[in-house]
Amino acid sequence: MMAGHRLKRWLYIVHRWLGIGSCILFAMWFLSGLVMIYVPFPALTKTERIAGLPDIDWSLVRLLPGPTLRAAGETIPPRVLLLEMRGPLPVWRVRTDGSEYTISALDGTIQMPPIQTQVKAIAEGFGHSPALRLDRIVRDQWTVASGYDAHRPLWKVTLAGGDGRAVYVSGRTGAVVLYTERSERFWNWLGSVPHWLYFTVVRQDNALWRQVVMWVSGPCIVVGVTGFWIGILRTRLGARRYRNGKMSPYRGWMVWHHWAGLIGGVFLITWIFSGWLSVDPFRLFASGGISAQAQARYEQAAWPASPDLARLAPQARGARQVELAWVGGRPYLELRWPGRTRVLDARTLAPFRPAIAPATLMPSTAIDGIDRLTAPDAYWYDPTALPTLPVLRIRFADAARTWVHIDPATGRVLGDIDARGRTYRWLFDLLHKWDLNVLTQHRPGWDILLWLLSALGLVTSVSGIWLGWKRLRRPGPGQPARRTVRPIRDMQKMGQK
Repeated sequence: MMAGHRLKRWLYIVHRWLGIGSCILFAMWFLSGLVMIYVPFPALTKTERIAGLPDIDWSLVRLLPGPTLRAAGETIPPRVLLLEMRGPLPVWRVRTDGSEYTISALDGTIQMPPIQTQVKAIAEGFGHSPALRLDRIVRDQWTVASGYDAHRPLWKVTLAGGDGRAVYVSGRTGAVVLYTERSERFWNWLGSVPHWLYFTVVRQDNALWRQVVMWVSGPCIVVGVTGFWIGILRTRLGARRYRNGKMSPYRGWMVWHHWAGLIGGVFLITWIFSGWLSVDPFRLFASGGISAQAQARYEQAAWPASPDLARLAPQARGARQVELAWVGGRPYLELRWPGRTRVLDARTLAPFRPAIAPATLMPSTAIDGIDRLTAPDAYWYDPTALPTLPVLRIRFADAARTWVHIDPATGRVLGDIDARGRTYRWLFDLLHKWDLNVLTQHRPGWDILLWLLSALGLVTSVSGIWLGWKRLRRPGPGQPARRTVRPIRDMQKMGQK
């Protein structure tokens, strides 16, 4: 009995004192999470990038980059080459295992990092507005992620107009890497930045940021579990009800805290737990995936000797970007316009019909099955739009139970996921975002569910903040109780009596 009483006492103490700070975090996370439903963190999507690029000037496209790359000492053919405009010049963008090149499609020269006048022209062409200001930066709040490291230092170009548009240009390649507007940045200060604890001073050190997320959200899990436990202990049903037939012993703000926490407790616990998993603590769900060597074996890239650029130009008129890649040793071209694409055989310029041989990805592993998906499912989905469809799912019988998704139009590997990744999909993505296709594809059903669940969380956290504030203001042992100061007129009345 004494041990049980002591355990219950510590249960209340831990919940009370950890909860005072945690409820502030809970309220911030719920409010910022609602903002994130509608305004994601700034990122340049492929669609946005294609829309901002100018049409390729085919009169200046004369050379392929192979000879230049071999002269630079590259001995392994690149897996992907991109043709697009850099200012007034068409260039090939090539990434090898160790380097990234920007090569002129006019004369084959390797382009140097852009100078200020070139950056200005690139940004103005992308944003279709005059540049007001150019700043050379290493990072800022919107480019703090490590994905921008290959492009640092960056050029930030502020464009004319009342919407505060900014274009970020790579200081190494001259490619536009980000485009933001003032309203987007404003809402992210209320959304993604506080929600992810994404402040520059912390996020610029990825290891430090991961530790901060883990150790800030970890105690919040304890608060949620202990609060739900207490809520169950303090609820009485049937003949055991409290005086006046009440199921809760509390009143005032405590009643709101009790019932909101009890009804929404499971959601709150799973939500903060899944948030803790967002940084994959202790790398529990890390997996190797399909290796670069396996991808190279599958693609069998060669030095580009095709296409015939003169014959390609009429078919690619108005295209903003052309990708040259390989599948099974066969080169193909993906021509991209705003809103549409076209895939051609790079040797014949006829529609491409890939010969897909997924077994080359894992030659020593049997294939369990091949599925053709024509609709999204729990593992092939996009919460904001439809994913690439149709898609082939190759299920391998390796120890990790790897699934590979392949685009049947090109043969390109679109992604892979193993058993750990599929578990993570449920423990993080579902429990944190509730991004089931049945909800995200039938909005506002998804919005209504998230608002209702967040409302329960907000009632729990806001009531907890108020109760914590009252607890902190309560005098401690041995301290005199706070006295209420009466108005002067009341004092005078007492004197008259």
